[in-house]
Amino acid sequence: MLSFLRKIFGLKQNADYAKLIRQGAQLIDVRTPPQYEMDHLPGSRNIPLNKLPLQLSDIRKDKPIILFCASGMRSAQARRILISNGFKEVYNAGGIRELHKVINSS
Repeated sequence: MLSFLRKIFGLKQNADYAKLIRQGAQLIDVRTPPQYEMDHLPGSRNIPLNKLPLQLSDIRKDKPIILFCASGMRSAQARRILISNGFKEVYNAGGIRELHKVINSS
């Protein structure tokens, strides 16, 4: 069941997010601006999901993209939007709390 959910939401079980970030991956937080202001990851950019289609030209296609939100639902939608627009290396890291843990443990 977990592998099915991972496939649906685009979660990459074996992705090393800390390593990708060290190598220059783009961190994109697709939550609302108030959510971003309350808590965000250093170096992340806030592009709310509803604004993402209008800001595709602001995202580099030549670098990996790590998407996250509060739970992984919006970042899954964002991943589908980016892939359908020609972005290749796009990861749904799920929720910000999980990504905080991954980054802080490495």
